[in-house]
Amino acid sequence: SAAVNLATETARVAFDSSTVTFEDFRTAVGNAGYSVADAPDEGEAGIESELEKDERKINTAKRKMWVAWAATIPIVLWMLPEMMFGYHFLGMLGFNIGMVALAAIVLFGPGRETLKSAWKSASHLSPNMDALIAMGTLASLATGIVSVLHHFGIGPAFANFAGVSGMIMAFHLTGRSIETKAKGKASQAIKKLLTLEAKEAVVERDGEELTVPVRNLRVGDVMIVRPGEKIPTDGIVMDGESSVDESIATGESMPVEKTAGDQVIGATINRNGLLKIRATKVGKETFLSQVIRLVEEAQGSKIPIQAFADRVTAVFVPVVIAVALLTLGAWLVFPDAFNAVAVWTSGFIPWVNPDLGVVPSALFAAIAVLVIACPCALGLATPTALMVGSGMGAQNGILIRRGAAIQAMKDIGTIVFDKTGTITLGKPGVTDIRSLGGMPENELIRYAASLESGSEHPLGQAVVAYAKERGIDIETPQKFEAAAGGGVRGMVGGKSVVIGTSRFLSGMGIEITAEVKTEKEKLENEAKTVMLVCAAEKTAGLIAVADRVKDGSARAVKELKDLGMVPVMITGDNERTARAIAAEVGIDKVIADVLPEDKAREVKRLQESGERVAMVGDGINDAPALTQADVGIAVGTGTDIAIEAGDIVLVSGDLDAVVKAVRLSNATFKKIRQNLFWAFFYNIVMVPLAIIGVMHPVLAEIAMATSSINVVTNSRRLQRAKL
Repeated sequence: SAAVNLATETARVAFDSSTVTFEDFRTAVGNAGYSVADAPDEGEAGIESELEKDERKINTAKRKMWVAWAATIPIVLWMLPEMMFGYHFLGMLGFNIGMVALAAIVLFGPGRETLKSAWKSASHLSPNMDALIAMGTLASLATGIVSVLHHFGIGPAFANFAGVSGMIMAFHLTGRSIETKAKGKASQAIKKLLTLEAKEAVVERDGEELTVPVRNLRVGDVMIVRPGEKIPTDGIVMDGESSVDESIATGESMPVEKTAGDQVIGATINRNGLLKIRATKVGKETFLSQVIRLVEEAQGSKIPIQAFADRVTAVFVPVVIAVALLTLGAWLVFPDAFNAVAVWTSGFIPWVNPDLGVVPSALFAAIAVLVIACPCALGLATPTALMVGSGMGAQNGILIRRGAAIQAMKDIGTIVFDKTGTITLGKPGVTDIRSLGGMPENELIRYAASLESGSEHPLGQAVVAYAKERGIDIETPQKFEAAAGGGVRGMVGGKSVVIGTSRFLSGMGIEITAEVKTEKEKLENEAKTVMLVCAAEKTAGLIAVADRVKDGSARAVKELKDLGMVPVMITGDNERTARAIAAEVGIDKVIADVLPEDKAREVKRLQESGERVAMVGDGINDAPALTQADVGIAVGTGTDIAIEAGDIVLVSGDLDAVVKAVRLSNATFKKIRQNLFWAFFYNIVMVPLAIIGVMHPVLAEIAMATSSINVVTNSRRLQRAKL
């Protein structure tokens, strides 16, 4: 298979290396009229060389444009007196020779690469876009040569369009220059992302601090990152506390607190504390390197609507050549009909000249058809929008792995969410505190957290974490005992404290009052696990623990509803728990008691009912369902991201990122449709005007160049989209 991206000037090819070599591809590309660039260096040097290459391309295109205009402006100044007053500076012979000479400078100087590309493609019977420009300009130049020869008695008298050929090429090179600059800016997102990587790292080796280039880092190295410095590579915090700006990876502006045991991403910025970090990934394995690979794959992928544009483009050039030849023939066969149109339009279109003669008029129209119908805009319509959209997504923590997902997303009606780890945090947290018997809430939490600090149970650790969040001091418990499945007991601050189930407390002779039972039942009906806390043999309160809903989940669900989607929650939890969580975030449809391996079957059942389904999951246990869905959206966090699971991968674990992904997909596909519409519309309107002879070849080239520039700049406007 082979996929060529005209916007990024890259090709992604799958081939059998036992029968084909890279040199075979180099030869094939050369035969098609193009050249193969040398592979860029890896790492920072490669990034800088790519940026320099972009800059050189922009400067080269600009230089060609100005050289072309240096010869074209004299053509225009020389032609104006002839067009307006019939005055020929240096006489008719001098005028004709001058037009040919100046036009030849433009065509065979800055326009040489265009002509060379056209020749190579045409000689292999696969004429490209440059072939149309070459045919139009060379045909125009030929009329000038015939005019000069006529002065020496060789050949017929003929209108001289040589000056027109120079202007066509000058406008063509101007369009290419503007287009190259615009494409360069559109593709900078990923390259700029790469340049943000740290260049050096401070590491501890043999008890000493050493400064080494990032490319020399090894897995296991202990890096020292001071406030304000970039984290050199992906790793785990070994010591220290700080807030880290992860906006480069997640698109979120708020710093994230990091302590020992937390993972960090290379190129993010350490804000305010000294961190010691053990490197876990280096080189191509880092998070940013994976982001670049994903975006490059997305930019090189084809989406269904592009297949149609590709089929049109594949036959476009031969069809245009055929139309140009038919136009030439029609003018020669039906001169009176076309001349009548010329006479009528000459009254309000100044460049239409009904007195040119049959053959010059026919050639004039054919040249206009060749020049105006160049399918550059069609070739750029999809890849430029995909390039900008995928780059913009990467900067916002949205990685589009498969370009086809952008088109599929617009038809999604149902969006299915996994519960645990997607809608919820995936770990227990304190949700409710009920203080009884007059004990202050903070004191209740202090007793409970102090006792639970001796326990390894997840529910107990949730209470400890909650106390730390509230800044409550925790004591070390005395005489700590744990009963499996029941609870814990011990001494805190000289008081006997017991935490556990109703049965555990009753077994110890502690009375459970009606008030406690009522409050406990109410919380359990909300699908929460309730722990009873007793101090000094009296029930002091209740603590409810549950898998908490992520901040923003309810807001994200509402926004997706506003976008016309029907949210569905799928989970292995029981119906009561599932309904409670769904109600909290605003989801009406729930599929509960589903085993992980059966989630894909449930997604398929929705599809069989006529729904177009997107699945949102954590990308690991939800992988089959993500694959089954029309669009799989893998929600990850930092370096734990499961990049192989979904069509779209979200770095952030918040559901707000799902809304952003939907909006980005919709905005990108909207740009693709706009680009294709204007590319087709332009040809549908302009080609008939060229056929009947009312479109000047120079204006045709301006219109053609403008259409290509419009497609690229319209794609760049995607960067203004509000996600």
